[in-house]
Amino acid sequence: MTKEKAFDNVNKGYEQNELSLLKQLDQHIDDSMFRDKLKQSLKEMADIRFALDESTIVAITNHQGKIKYVNEKFCEISKYDKEELIDQDHRLINSGYHSKEFMKNLWKTISSGKVWKGEIKNRAKDGSYYWVNTTIVPFLARDGEPYQYLAIRNEVTQLKKAQEELKVMMNRVMEIQEEERKRFSRELHDGIGQSLFSLIIHMDRMMSEQNYSSMEMLRNEVSGIMEEIRSLAWDLRPSLLDDLGVVPAINRHIDKFSQYYGIKVEFETNLRKRLSMQKETTIYRVIQEALTNIAKYANVSDAHVTLVEKEDNIEVSIEDKGKGFNRKNNGKGVGLFSMEERAKSVQGTFQIDSELGKGTTVTLTFPKS
Repeated sequence: MTKEKAFDNVNKGYEQNELSLLKQLDQHIDDSMFRDKLKQSLKEMADIRFALDESTIVAITNHQGKIKYVNEKFCEISKYDKEELIDQDHRLINSGYHSKEFMKNLWKTISSGKVWKGEIKNRAKDGSYYWVNTTIVPFLARDGEPYQYLAIRNEVTQLKKAQEELKVMMNRVMEIQEEERKRFSRELHDGIGQSLFSLIIHMDRMMSEQNYSSMEMLRNEVSGIMEEIRSLAWDLRPSLLDDLGVVPAINRHIDKFSQYYGIKVEFETNLRKRLSMQKETTIYRVIQEALTNIAKYANVSDAHVTLVEKEDNIEVSIEDKGKGFNRKNNGKGVGLFSMEERAKSVQGTFQIDSELGKGTTVTLTFPKS
């Protein structure tokens, strides 16, 4: 028996009793040194298998994706017997959660001989769902093509549930925050603001009857207070955002921003319809925070904001050609954390690209539907 054939038999006998395999080796291989090495290799394989079976979910599939081996933990979590899984493909436990593009990318990666890592949501035989952190390793033949795949998984269902609960909580916190901002803004504008406005009218009437210079000074002070209240109400939550939508609100914010900081901001958009209030608020707050950061740190005289409606998603970009920064050295401040959480609240992604001396680009992308 050749060495290659012996190794092939060891591989095919993966689930056979170790003693039986050792007897086969003793019968067919005369080279004692080689036989000892094989025994040691087989012992190591058995130890590894035991460790994997105790800690992880393991499956081996052929090059076509047909399941050829599963361990007990796979059966335990999927609630299928081995006989029900062998020669099936993983569509048997497909939850339908992941898109076709997700699965297509997974298969493209492993079939090209590369390792794939990620989290997958599966469905058990009883209809329950579970999450697994997955690593799929392709085994390559001499021609470089995969002949089988080893999938190693760890259940992370409870972790995913905790993440979902945290996401719901963060969304609710942001909703409450916006509701309170809206309430305070309305009270400042409609309550205190209107009271001061009435006071000014009353003072104007008194001044027209008697020329009091001190009354005129008082009137100017009250007018200044009113302007500060209007500005504060706008910063809390602009009424334009609720009444007319995100595009007019952004235009107004950019006007005020440019007047205050002296930074020219070019704004381009093709958005022609209203979005949900949560999405519009997310867009507005991300742009607001990003422009504030530009004013504080970028040291520029102009910036560029785009709000683009594409076929499947909405993309927001805020760009400057300023100082830039190193993400690794700057950590994650409150503003950045807030923008990332807002992106998650609309099932979107948030990205910052920055390079020292070349500027920064902030990008928010989320699905239209």
